[in-house]
Amino acid sequence: MIRETTLSPTKFGCSANHFTRSPRLGLIAFTFQILIAHSSWAQQASLQKVVAQMDHTASAFRSTQANFEWKQWTSVINDFSDVQKGTVYFRRQGTQIEMAADINDPQPPKYVLFKDNKVQMYQPKIDQVTEYDTGKDRATFESFLVLGFGGSGQDMLRNFDVTYVGSEKVDGADTSKLDLVPKSQKARNTFNHIILWIDDRGISVRQQLFAPGGDYRLATYSNIQLNEKISDNVFRLKTTSKTKFLSPKG
Repeated sequence: MIRETTLSPTKFGCSANHFTRSPRLGLIAFTFQILIAHSSWAQQASLQKVVAQMDHTASAFRSTQANFEWKQWTSVINDFSDVQKGTVYFRRQGTQIEMAADINDPQPPKYVLFKDNKVQMYQPKIDQVTEYDTGKDRATFESFLVLGFGGSGQDMLRNFDVTYVGSEKVDGADTSKLDLVPKSQKARNTFNHIILWIDDRGISVRQQLFAPGGDYRLATYSNIQLNEKISDNVFRLKTTSKTKFLSPKG
């Protein structure tokens, strides 16, 4: 909702008498306030346009497949400490979103699966699955997972305070840049600040997620295929009868 802004000289600490005594100063202050109000309205209109596009895409969302590059910035060394590349998959199953990722660079390959409240990472070379039960934290985890990948704009507004930053090109494509701050303290304990780059399909082509300590994760997506058929086998780990399963606590 865009609120009406009443243009009043007292907003800038200028009384009506001040305007009379110094009409030039008053005109400058008045014009400045109009510019601020216009900028705020323009930002709000741009944000609502992005939200509407995300809602439209989410209403028909079935799946997404994309190539990715995930880079982990570590503030202690002031550099990227880890870079991973591969293919990521999302699909809607009922009311929930499932995610699978094939990480093939660097070698050896790894597979990540989020399904049935669990995050599992399979390392074929050592034939081991490490799994985490999201349990009560599923809603928090999924609020990050679906940003720009099947999540609606209205859900984003419910979970985050969102500011439209401006337009920016990513790999030659026009995108809308959004600044997000999680509303819940539990979510802010994981990522206290997020930047999204949303294309004209309502899909996130880049994400920057900042941890409280200053580290951040930069994810870039390319060759994005929306609502194409994805095999059920993608969302199954190809384990063996000898695979070892670990469930770390804490």
